[in-house]
Amino acid sequence: MDSTSLSLSGIETNNGGGGMGTNSTLICAPIMGKTIDHMFIDMAKAKETGVDIVEIRLDYLSIFYPRQDLQNLIKNCTMLTLFTYRPKWEGGEYEGHDSIRLEALKYAMELGDDYIDVELQVAHEFISSLDEKTRGKSKIARIQSTGADIVKIATTAADVTDVARMFQIIVHSQVPFIGLIMYEKGLISQLLCHKYGGYLTFGTLEEGIISSPGQPTIKDLLDKYNLRHIGPDTKVFGIIGKLVGDIKSSLLFNKAFKSVGFNGVYVPFLVDDLAKFLATYASADFAGFSYTIPHKESALKCCDEVDPIAKLIGAVNTIFRRPSDGKLIGYNTDYIDVISSIEDGMRGSNKIYQGTGSPLAGKLFVVIGAGGASKDLAYGAKAKGERVVIANRTYERAKEKADLVGGDADGMIPANTTSIGMQPKVEETPIPKHALSAYALVFDAVYIPKMTRLLLEAGATVVTGVEMFIGQAYEQYERFTCLPAHKELFRETMSKL
Repeated sequence: MDSTSLSLSGIETNNGGGGMGTNSTLICAPIMGKTIDHMFIDMAKAKETGVDIVEIRLDYLSIFYPRQDLQNLIKNCTMLTLFTYRPKWEGGEYEGHDSIRLEALKYAMELGDDYIDVELQVAHEFISSLDEKTRGKSKIARIQSTGADIVKIATTAADVTDVARMFQIIVHSQVPFIGLIMYEKGLISQLLCHKYGGYLTFGTLEEGIISSPGQPTIKDLLDKYNLRHIGPDTKVFGIIGKLVGDIKSSLLFNKAFKSVGFNGVYVPFLVDDLAKFLATYASADFAGFSYTIPHKESALKCCDEVDPIAKLIGAVNTIFRRPSDGKLIGYNTDYIDVISSIEDGMRGSNKIYQGTGSPLAGKLFVVIGAGGASKDLAYGAKAKGERVVIANRTYERAKEKADLVGGDADGMIPANTTSIGMQPKVEETPIPKHALSAYALVFDAVYIPKMTRLLLEAGATVVTGVEMFIGQAYEQYERFTCLPAHKELFRETMSKL
């Protein structure tokens, strides 16, 4: 774990924290206005969102008069405040002399602020410079080796498994502890801090206006991940893949959990090495996972037991940790969900189907791609009596998958099972518009965006990946919770995204 910042904070409060578990994790909004007036505007926004504390980033002020501005900020702020005056050498905006910066922080303490943030490199110098009056205010008489009331570490991770080390530090800390890991691989350090007793976590007021890389918004923390409802006993579920810009599944599952009072949280995991991830997060608290690109096939090898159909297909999209023995059980719900969504689409179009039974029987189903998703679709189609054709850039790999399900590896492309056209590369399509005219229905497994370029150019009945996604969510939710899926809630949630 490559450390980039270690900060120590003097604090005037009676709250506990860290591994001691004596209070709930605070949610803090960074205030980075260029002027004092702008900061007050953002403070009002922060209060409306329901955060507990604001971090006043003094280094962002274009003009700063310490005595006048600090008095104004402390006197008129109605929330808990954390003052940070970060220098360039620690990733901040301040470029002046350290003595001026530290004097401003000392003055903030004298005025009775709640928290200040001081970098480790200058912490001992800063603490030794305080007079007795200021020492008493910040409880520095109790400070031992480092002189901090609260320890904060902000760092980066080479792998998502590094975050587990941060959780261990927080749990075993004897002082209140803030442990944050930046960027996408460290996102779960901010989403699960309530579970492990972290003293404080940060969320930005607006998307893209961040004080550190990968910072989530306050809205996401509170509404998407239900942070206020997370505690030590909360079960963790999530989507595993290399595309963690996942909006829909986290919101969908967490809203469903909240609606029935289920003590769980669903988060995105950016995973490179699946076996290493599962070995690291092996406790019963990590109770189930959904799988997306590129882990569906490798996930099967990591299971202790695999459902027979998933084993036949050679891919799983769901793993559930069995409570009785902790074993990982793999399932594949994709093959049912994708075929059901296409059948529903065909039934809804009188031009395609007007009979009874499965509308797929006897049809020619052409699949693009030869990964795990293509096998799901091909297996489901064959089970309905379809003829299956698999098209892929690599003929040998397509032939391998076709042989598995008894199909032919050649032909055109009516169903996309690849990531082509997925956000952010929405301009891409697996087949040009002129080649789509022969088809009465086109399916795309991509669901972000809902209407891909392929579907927009199809000129026929289309079935979006959202229909498949909702079907998967039903199945996974019931396996995760052992409760019936609230299907109306799922559809209502998806319709608003």
